[in-house]
Amino acid sequence: MRWIAKATAVTGTALLMTFGVVNAVEIHNGAISETEVLQTQKAWGEALVAISREYDEKGAKPAHDMAAKVIDAAYGYQLGPVLFKPTLTQEPQTFRTDREGALAYFVGQNPKYPGDTGFALKGWREVDVKNAAILLDGEYATTLGKVSFTDKDGKVTTVDKSWTFKKDDEGTIRIVQHHSSLPYAAN
Repeated sequence: MRWIAKATAVTGTALLMTFGVVNAVEIHNGAISETEVLQTQKAWGEALVAISREYDEKGAKPAHDMAAKVIDAAYGYQLGPVLFKPTLTQEPQTFRTDREGALAYFVGQNPKYPGDTGFALKGWREVDVKNAAILLDGEYATTLGKVSFTDKDGKVTTVDKSWTFKKDDEGTIRIVQHHSSLPYAAN
């Protein structure tokens, strides 16, 4: 029985090739590599610093415009809700599952989010990512680790952070989950 299946498959392939029915097929590999993850994290940090510098040098409006472009390029809001829990948020607006909420967190100045002062406007000059682990799973990758932010006065703030990235149909890596919190400090 097994030889019949093999013979049928070989015969079918030979017939398709003989009659020119076989066409080239474009193969898309949607798997995310570790290198892509590290590059995406680095680009996120560089973008945060660029927004801070834009704010310091040109003001709120140019920083807002730059942040909007960064969010559109880096996050997957065009794919659906992003599971974003920023570091410095509280009820009733702890989670930012839409673009407007994310933009308010990074640059403030949105009356719907009165508690947001603009995390990206804090004078950041350097961002350093130290991953504890990276999990690669096809078109998704998840990271867990520490991210340190150095401001223009040299003060360092370190947060615990996890990200999930998804490679979209165009091959662009998008953040689809972003959780950030301050490390626990015992009394």
